[in-house]
Amino acid sequence: TSSHARIGILNNPSSKIKEDNTAIARGILAAFLTQNNSNLSFLSKLSKEETAKSLAAGTKIVKFLIPGMDGDAFEKKYNTLGLDLIKTQQMFCQEVLKLLPGQMAVISNGR
Repeated sequence: TSSHARIGILNNPSSKIKEDNTAIARGILAAFLTQNNSNLSFLSKLSKEETAKSLAAGTKIVKFLIPGMDGDAFEKKYNTLGLDLIKTQQMFCQEVLKLLPGQMAVISNGR
């Protein structure tokens, strides 16, 4: 909630990375890359269990966009975001940070 804090997310999935099981991860990455900070409340919408179930059932992610978002930029980035970025993040988490597949961690680097 502070204007002096920043957040970043690294994906460390425990299952095989495929398009159908990375909708939320790709949505978060696309939002970070295309939206300004005021529109990132979209992330809380993506983190809800009912959203995950809806996406798994085939609902398109654009249905969850919030007013004020640049929907065109988001959709273009979401549709072109490959799985290589998530695989690279997974490799970093496991090889550098020594996390087990699916293991979560908080890393802080403050002033």
